[in-house]
Amino acid sequence: MKSAIRNYALLFAGCVLFHALGTWTLPLIDRDEPRFAEASREMIQRGDYIVPYFNNHLRLDKPPLTYWAQAASYRLFGENDFAARFPSAIAASLIALSILAWGTRVGGNRVGWWAAIIFTFSLQTFLHAKAAVADMWLVLFVTLAHWSGFELLGRSSSQSKHETSNAEHRTSNLWWWMFYVSLAFGFLAKGPIGWTPLLTVGSTIIFAGKSQLGKRFKFVRGVLLALAIVALWGVPALIRTQGQFFTVGIGRHVIGRSFMTMEGHGANSFGMYLLLLPFYFVTIFVSFFPWSIKLPWLTRKLWQDRDKIDNGAGGSRATWTGKPERGDESINYLIAGVAIIFIIFSLIKTKLPHYTLPAFPLLALLLARKLAAEKATRFFRNCAFASASAYLAIALIVPPVVARFFPAYQLFRESRDYLRPGMEFGAVNFNEPSLVWYFRSRVNGFLTPMNSRRAADFMTHAGPRFVIVPTSLAANRPANWKVLSVRGFNVAKGKQVDLTLVLKPE
Repeated sequence: MKSAIRNYALLFAGCVLFHALGTWTLPLIDRDEPRFAEASREMIQRGDYIVPYFNNHLRLDKPPLTYWAQAASYRLFGENDFAARFPSAIAASLIALSILAWGTRVGGNRVGWWAAIIFTFSLQTFLHAKAAVADMWLVLFVTLAHWSGFELLGRSSSQSKHETSNAEHRTSNLWWWMFYVSLAFGFLAKGPIGWTPLLTVGSTIIFAGKSQLGKRFKFVRGVLLALAIVALWGVPALIRTQGQFFTVGIGRHVIGRSFMTMEGHGANSFGMYLLLLPFYFVTIFVSFFPWSIKLPWLTRKLWQDRDKIDNGAGGSRATWTGKPERGDESINYLIAGVAIIFIIFSLIKTKLPHYTLPAFPLLALLLARKLAAEKATRFFRNCAFASASAYLAIALIVPPVVARFFPAYQLFRESRDYLRPGMEFGAVNFNEPSLVWYFRSRVNGFLTPMNSRRAADFMTHAGPRFVIVPTSLAANRPANWKVLSVRGFNVAKGKQVDLTLVLKPE
């Protein structure tokens, strides 16, 4: 027990350090990171942890779990880039612990450790564990729900209540609570996509052909429990926004993303939609790199073993109903979980490479099991060492080099000594969320988007203020006004920008 606790503590501490490295030297990247970071800060400023705001406007895109985590991080570390990203590092480290524990139960220590390392050293994990967004919290609770669903399925349903020991009954109850509480928190992280483990469990029960396997899930009672947990936040949020959280959060950002392209991420025509159906089956080779080089091999191995998986001693039809070999029975379950996530996001019109991240823990477990079975120790060690070295070098070297290309961050650094809490500020033709995040750390007001004519009128008003404009418009200003110019790159729009901050001190 002491050895296990030590190993888990070392893995957690190592993952936190690995994921946190470099997060304080890279500016927040437009547009999602500053939106999350600023909404969390405005939660604290308003003392309102139900309805999030960004730049004094309702932000109904996502449920609140990530904002709550960032707000807690701000209490510990202050309102800065590192604190905004730190919760994602914690979530990714907890995922690694969950994979280690699950993998150890189905395949032994080697499978657990290898799976945790495969997940941690995947490219999309490396990127999103350092990002101030909701994805890692979604992956954490989807993974916990998948794991607990697997454990519930694996417990023999052929035993009567009299044959079931009190200890086993308590353990089953623990997995049951973990399953539905994880579903609830998955929803609070990123909405209905957090409930995909229900589909994995349901498809596994159907495939096994044993409807009695579902009895341990008490689906009606469990779903009501999950809904009740979500409702503790959701009902007050719906009441206070007159239902907008549902119409915008579910209507636009869930249903809308399914049937139309959001922010240019996906296909604008039916023909292009059909062409993009294999999108995730192609991008996985980048997202899951470097381990993706083994995916064709893994697919071939699973195909070769399909008869054994389906009907043999390790098959789902056999093992879910008796005393299972835990390492064998997991294969169909893991395949089902991966397939469901890939199919759902392939059918949705809006597409981004990281949407399939919830499948990565399951992929890592599948790959670790097959690599361990083939005794591919040399490949695993070489791949893990090379990827860890490359990612550490990127985290330490790249952020300070590219930071100078972030215009909002550079303007803030140049002007922060001149900023005062009571200042008003606006911007022309550059209204990216990073402006709000950085300048509101010194200024109490909110960013006002405007055109060039309104900006000229804005600067004639009494009181200290500043405006950010394209450099070509920054002319004819009084001598006592402060003028600071930068050149950078607008990541959100993919183009170079020249910006000037014009500040009137009094």
